[in-house]
Amino acid sequence: MKKYIFKAAFVLSMALSLVSCQDWITAPSPAVTKLSDFFASGSTAIQAVNGAYVPLMWEFNSTYFPEWFIGDVVSDDALKGGQSIGDMSIVYDMENFKTATNNAYLLDFYRAQYIGIGRCNLVLDQVPGMKTDALLTASVKNRVIGEAKYLRAMYYFRLVRIFGGVPKVDFVVRSSKQWVQPRATADSINSFIISDLKSANSLLWKKSKYTSGDLGRATKGAAQAMLLKTYLYTKQFDMAKSWGDSIINSGEYSLVTNYADNFTLGGENGKESIFEIQYMAEGTSDYGNGDGFTRGTFTTILTRSRAPKVGGWGFNKPTQNLYNEYETKDPRRDATIINPTDAEIANPAEEIYLGCRYLNKKYALMNPDSTYIGMSHPTRGPINNKVIRYADVLLMYAEACCEINNLVAAKTALESVRSRARGTSAILPTFPYGTYADNQTDLRKAIRHERRVELAMEGHRWFDLVRWGIAKETMDAYKATETTAAQTEMATFEKGKHELFPIPAAEIDLNPMAQNPGY
Repeated sequence: MKKYIFKAAFVLSMALSLVSCQDWITAPSPAVTKLSDFFASGSTAIQAVNGAYVPLMWEFNSTYFPEWFIGDVVSDDALKGGQSIGDMSIVYDMENFKTATNNAYLLDFYRAQYIGIGRCNLVLDQVPGMKTDALLTASVKNRVIGEAKYLRAMYYFRLVRIFGGVPKVDFVVRSSKQWVQPRATADSINSFIISDLKSANSLLWKKSKYTSGDLGRATKGAAQAMLLKTYLYTKQFDMAKSWGDSIINSGEYSLVTNYADNFTLGGENGKESIFEIQYMAEGTSDYGNGDGFTRGTFTTILTRSRAPKVGGWGFNKPTQNLYNEYETKDPRRDATIINPTDAEIANPAEEIYLGCRYLNKKYALMNPDSTYIGMSHPTRGPINNKVIRYADVLLMYAEACCEINNLVAAKTALESVRSRARGTSAILPTFPYGTYADNQTDLRKAIRHERRVELAMEGHRWFDLVRWGIAKETMDAYKATETTAAQTEMATFEKGKHELFPIPAAEIDLNPMAQNPGY
């Protein structure tokens, strides 16, 4: 799929037949093409839905805006990093709860999602009325519609958990009169997400039906996983369990034997992969250009060591608090966090950030001997972003089961994840272990611990803390464990405000709506 899905540029052409003066008078103006004329072949439908995937991969426009700057850095899992606190100061503001409404990260992120939504709306407006052909069979047509519905749900999900309620636009904007739209509630957006995902589930193919060239497209399993996730976020635990059962019983997914294989190029789109944002090695220079000018990811260069021999930028640095969360000999720690020696740190002033020396390993592209793999592009890497892994599904399923007091099923799913991490070693005992007692309260704590260490540095932690309703107490406790230098920079978390970020002021200027409380 990496070779095909992002070739989404549209080439428009129109031939005018001038039969008579009257025909000329009534003919469309030159260079004006009707959408119905353009959406006339199966290849156009495929190109259009390919284009709807593209904004998911965007990480840079006026600034860098990968989602993990919120999911990891705002949480207790990571510090911003970089050369200094002034490097990406807008993210420094976000991690320290000092965000202003003119934050450039939030504006770029917000707009990228709506560009994606607009592309999905175009597909959903045009493709259902298209005639089938040799390429756009009835099955492929259904799949294309299902992909667009899945992607639209994904874009709205990314918005609602950062901003809360946002304008709901489920149509093609054809006039400036349609530009101003009211802000919908978070409940309304979540209901819309669920509706789109249910529709997508009925239309999409199973992963096993795709050819290797199309792996990475939305699948029935991806829709079911997002339904599980959305129901979990909205605390509808019975429904979450039901969709978890669908995925687990499908036989389409399983855990890879070696945990670290998930974060290699060879492990992409494998049996543990449910949905990944696709990237590829592609040499186009993107200097001075944004919004996906090339098709690689910035995450690799952003998170690599700032040591001169590596040349990375040193962002998203795992905290000591996260490092300490791992149980003794848990192999996932060293597959996630690099702890460089003094000899490997050439310039402590730049490579140690507010007392933190650790580095994120998962997307750094490393060899088994922990040396860095060279990149063919100076800033863009080819490794995919694993949005949903089967391990994530198992832990979400365990959580849903725990909340409805089905403790046996919850413990079984939890043990599946711990068993893979344990391998053949005598480590990571089954629940209850350590100080945990065999009850619902402690099982809930154990599942939350497991999510943190299994999914660390994959952009989940902040959103988990918020949906669990424990962001305030967790961040206050975390602050007390940080270095004096880091504590000096951190503002006090305000419950009822800092769980969400402000709607960008530039968007409110264009589309007047209420701001989030406290901003």
